[in-house]
Amino acid sequence: MKYIYLFLCLLAIAACKPNGVEQEEPGEQEITNEISKKEREEELKKLSLKPLKKIGEKKLANGIKIRYFIHGEGAKLKDGEVAMINYEVLLKDGKMVDGNKLLNKEWLPFLVGYGMQTPGWDIAFRELSVGDFVEIYLPADMARGKAGVPGLIPPNADNTIRVKVVGTLQPDKVIDGTKVWLLEENPEHKELAKEESEIEFHYMVGTKSNPHYDISYRRNQPYIFRFSDFGIVKGLKKALINAKKSDKMWVLIPPSQAYGSKGLQDLVKPNESVFYDIFILDVR
Repeated sequence: MKYIYLFLCLLAIAACKPNGVEQEEPGEQEITNEISKKEREEELKKLSLKPLKKIGEKKLANGIKIRYFIHGEGAKLKDGEVAMINYEVLLKDGKMVDGNKLLNKEWLPFLVGYGMQTPGWDIAFRELSVGDFVEIYLPADMARGKAGVPGLIPPNADNTIRVKVVGTLQPDKVIDGTKVWLLEENPEHKELAKEESEIEFHYMVGTKSNPHYDISYRRNQPYIFRFSDFGIVKGLKKALINAKKSDKMWVLIPPSQAYGSKGLQDLVKPNESVFYDIFILDVR
């Protein structure tokens, strides 16, 4: 079963470039080898995010700290990959303000590199691999900053994220480089979108450099899409073929299927991929 992602705030926070790693504790590899692969897998299956014995730490020049409890194997996560995460976000007093448990889910998806959360998330997740269990400290300017989230996160609040990276979620289909993840669907709805169909949906759209540059929810005005409409990017048309009412979709469109080398005004840079988060209200 696939799951809907939890957003604390729909407003985008300006992207921030990662800085270098300052240091990593010596002797980390020797300690890591004491944990067997089977033990790592069993721990990752647990819903508990209670910290274990620290086996290493990274300190980034921007103030982010990553404390490792379990090291996974393989390459670090890359921009455009969807990580499956069991996580919780804590304030200084220990209050949990975000996490998959709040939606009663074992894990939720997170697209790396596209500003789905605050700048510190993308920076930190580029340091992680599948199988990692870590605690990430985000200083306020890498979290919700001066604004906070009214009624939930106070201004200038540091955040702590405890997270297990339990896997990566592969696209359900790839069409000419456009990747489509079907995160949620209602089996009762059978009608598939065809080229003559009209599709009504809410969306958020953004890029790595300009996350969430347009959000239909802000206007409380869903978009009416027709395949014959002028100016619709090719990749989006291809992604929406066979879509159904109540589908929750993520669509990552490469430049060749989006705005190419020209970009789009001051919204999309030349040769930049475009990400859509879509919820389909109706197919007619």
